Amino acid sequence: MKFLSEYRDPELAQRYLDEIHKTVSQPWTIMEVCGGQTHSLVKNGLLSLLPEAINMVHGPGCPVCVTPLNLIDKAVYLAEQKGVVLCSYGDMLRVPGSEKSLLEAKANGADIRILYSPLEAVKIAEREPEKEVVFFAVGFETTAPANALSVIHAHRLKLNNYSILASHVLVPPAIEALMEDDETKIQGFLAAGHVCTIMGTEEYYPLVERYGVPIVITGFEPVDLLQGILMTVKQLETGTAQLENQYTRVVREEGNPQARATISDVFQVTDRMWRGIDVIPHSGYEVREKYSAYDANKKFAINIAEVPENEECIAGAIMKGLKKPYDCPHFGKKCQPENPLGAPMVSSEGACAAYYHFSGAFEQQAV
Repeated sequence: MKFLSEYRDPELAQRYLDEIHKTVSQPWTIMEVCGGQTHSLVKNGLLSLLPEAINMVHGPGCPVCVTPLNLIDKAVYLAEQKGVVLCSYGDMLRVPGSEKSLLEAKANGADIRILYSPLEAVKIAEREPEKEVVFFAVGFETTAPANALSVIHAHRLKLNNYSILASHVLVPPAIEALMEDDETKIQGFLAAGHVCTIMGTEEYYPLVERYGVPIVITGFEPVDLLQGILMTVKQLETGTAQLENQYTRVVREEGNPQARATISDVFQVTDRMWRGIDVIPHSGYEVREKYSAYDANKKFAINIAEVPENEECIAGAIMKGLKKPYDCPHFGKKCQPENPLGAPMVSSEGACAAYYHFSGAFEQQAV
């Protein structure tokens, strides 16, 4: 509770806001990469308190949102196989595939179980040896250690009925892809503090140097975000570009060496398709050959064709920072959480869901 009160302190937040207003002299476009940061900005009404000159745009840092249709279709296919238990985080269930969502498959009788940890899925595999248990391993670098550990744990237990459908994506290659986009308007980044807690900071220095953009590693509470924005604005106003760490209470230069070693043991880097964006080179994890028995793609020889995205959904443009949710003509109308056109409307970290649920924030922004 101490940290909750400290990093939501109204007086401290106001001091940062006052300093931001005093510092800004021209328009700047800053992207917060993580969907958790987006929700905090919107839920706490911070967007409407910032100077009009600061344009906060919302990045692709929502793993549920960028999981491609093809992988959703693979998960649905597995869930509908006889004797298969598909385990997933709850956010994934309502994400639309090309024909149906996992929630629809569950309603039709598929054995789909919502879990909080992949280690729970390993326990299910241990308890129910007659079933094939698959964990839909979605996430950024933050969830990769737990998913990797589940594979190691299953291997030690000699379980032959456990596997993961890996859909991990990585933040630094996404930042690089955004900066290489000819349409980008991003001038500074708030990097995801929880990712850097695992991976450290070394991957961000080359990005700062190559693209000349400030990157400030930032936490998720209101005070964190306002301090991170202030640090970014100060760099922009002085024409400097550095990597700074606002989230010093958690993030270390080396990250978490044990977690990184666990990831490296189980996963290797691969190209990855990002829903609404495109294939980003070296931006994902896949299971290493030595653990191929726990790779659902190989175990079940899944061959699902790629399908085009819903043309009515502008999620890609939103996650590139080119548009806001209220720029979509279907936002809050044809596209709602109960009947989404795209993943950002159903994920707990999706920008569209944030704007939809905290309507006062987007109404003020849309004026």
